[in-house]
Amino acid sequence: GSKFAELVLRRALDREREPSLRLVLTALDGGDPPRSGTAQLCINVTDANDNAPMFAQERYRASLREDAPPGSTVVNVSASDPDSGTNARIRYGFGKMSAKVLQKFVVDAESGTISLQEFLDFEDTRSFSLAVEARDGGGLVAHCKVAIEVLDVNDNAPEVTLTLVSSTVPEDAPVGTVVALLNVNDPDSGENGEMSCELLGEAPLSLVKSSGGSYKVVTASALDREQAAEHRLVLRASDGGEPARTGTARIRVAVLDANDNAPVFSQAEYTVRVPEDVPVGSTLVTVTATDFDEGLNGHVKYS
Repeated sequence: GSKFAELVLRRALDREREPSLRLVLTALDGGDPPRSGTAQLCINVTDANDNAPMFAQERYRASLREDAPPGSTVVNVSASDPDSGTNARIRYGFGKMSAKVLQKFVVDAESGTISLQEFLDFEDTRSFSLAVEARDGGGLVAHCKVAIEVLDVNDNAPEVTLTLVSSTVPEDAPVGTVVALLNVNDPDSGENGEMSCELLGEAPLSLVKSSGGSYKVVTASALDREQAAEHRLVLRASDGGEPARTGTARIRVAVLDANDNAPVFSQAEYTVRVPEDVPVGSTLVTVTATDFDEGLNGHVKYS
């Protein structure tokens, strides 16, 4: 006679562990002694999309100079899927992120290479966090994070801002009189943002640091309008970058006259010989005095 047998699963299959099964089926008859027949069974397990992609790292880190050109590679992310065929075909993309971040970076769907699309600006944004997805052909998704640090370059020169300038200073102003107040700022970081300031030009003025990036220009010695009626200086601020960048501001100070000079006669002593019969009203001598001050201070009257 004949009899039909059914092959029934006793446990779940796992193609990733056992892609195929080989069995021997034995049939016995009821004789004495019994006779048997065998058949070889080869079972190939077809894939089901039961595995999601898995990234090599849950979190990637990268750093990039702010002057890196568009097209620069930031980092390569990689995911694997033990399934086969379409179920193992992975495509990469970004998760939910702001439009600003999406404008800066792009990910290659096939390779997982993340590249720069626009120039970065350390002074605007110092770091980015990207959400990256790996999706297989069956729709299962894996996620990872990419932390990007933006490295500063010395792309900003110091900015010198005059907050107060006295365009005129009396020449008898005491030493230490404030002539100008200013702020110096450099948005770069580290050595690129460290600044030093100096006054260029010869003048009885000096630069004094107040606090932070604040400075004041003060008189360092007595002024003398008769020697210099005005002073023109350049304030130069330099940062610590390589090469260093500089910023400048120009200061002009006019010295106002003080009545610090007495009239001086052209001669210390005049000797005049006058005949005794000289008529009344005759000019005997002309004396001259000079005053180096200006305006009313330099106007000489005789008595």
